[in-house]
Amino acid sequence: MDLRVGDVVEVRGEAEILATLDDRGELDGLPFMPEMLRFCGQRMTVHKVAHKACDTISHGRMRRMERAVHLAGARCDGSAHGGCQTACSLYWKDAWLKKVSDGPVAPDKDRRLLPLLEINAHKPPGPEGEERFACQATELHRAAPTCVPLKDVRQYAIDVKSGNAGVLKTLRGLFFAVFNRYQSISRRVLPGWLRIRGGLAWGWVPKGKPGPTPTGTLALQPGELVRIKSRQEIVATLNHERLNRGLGFEEEMARHCGRTARVVARVERCLDERTGELLQMKNPCIALESVYCEGVYSVNCPREFLPFWREIWLERVDETAS
Repeated sequence: MDLRVGDVVEVRGEAEILATLDDRGELDGLPFMPEMLRFCGQRMTVHKVAHKACDTISHGRMRRMERAVHLAGARCDGSAHGGCQTACSLYWKDAWLKKVSDGPVAPDKDRRLLPLLEINAHKPPGPEGEERFACQATELHRAAPTCVPLKDVRQYAIDVKSGNAGVLKTLRGLFFAVFNRYQSISRRVLPGWLRIRGGLAWGWVPKGKPGPTPTGTLALQPGELVRIKSRQEIVATLNHERLNRGLGFEEEMARHCGRTARVVARVERCLDERTGELLQMKNPCIALESVYCEGVYSVNCPREFLPFWREIWLERVDETAS
């Protein structure tokens, strides 16, 4: 359909979408999930053209996705996946969308699709009988089987042509990617005194000290206003793997340091994208409203993850005082 950012489309009805799916409820390896049914018949705006995606299963790679977009406001609510709270931005194949017609949206009462999707939202149980799920994130390698090398110029042309990023933003993303590639090589082959800032990736998040990491509890609730602490304060809570009790802090998150935002959820459950197992967090994390990964340091990846924050990385803002 040659869609661009800002185009208005209509999500096809269930019967039309069912006709595009195989017996696993997928198109080109990409599942159409039960959480997507509520958008059928709606008119929505293209937020990003999903021609590539960060690989969060094997990490460090960009994978090529064909004929797919992200729609504004269409995030997974996890209702068919054990209440997962990762809130991933959903992928929509072009075949599941159509250009907006002048007439009203016709109601779709076909309900044959839901049973197929519910069955295929589950994987076989794990080694100890644990429930496992399948979703667009867990099946990313099948839906996007090829990697996109940094030197592939086509990805940058698509970013500009589709409206995902302007020319300057695209060049900036390429600069960061090339610089970080150099830093990675320098850490392996150069002595410390020849490395730029110790070989750190742009964004400058160093490793913490080995050993247990500190905790902090604010008992934050949705709707409360918080401020993200400085990078230095957060780094002081990390171990030598840049983790705080298993949760990572990365350069893309550091870009939000000092920002004020509202709590949107206390995150207690999320899927392990490698296994499909639903993980129950011992210590809930915090999700913040409109705070997403913008892909600045990952060649403008359009996936826009929702970062999770430890409460020790945040401070409550007294709105009455202000």
